[in-house]
Amino acid sequence: MSKKSLAKKLRLGKKLKQNRRMPVLAMVRTHRRLQSNKFQRDWRHRKLKLKIK
Repeated sequence: MSKKSLAKKLRLGKKLKQNRRMPVLAMVRTHRRLQSNKFQRDWRHRKLKLKIK
């Protein structure tokens, strides 16, 4: 079993926070011009390419 380093854990945490949906308030405020989060990904289809040891 391997342990995560602090650097890897911080980067994975950031990617986890980025993987949320667009806030509804942002859609309402922009009259639905902003609809999707460009950072959203699915764990099956798009893998993270983190180069941290």
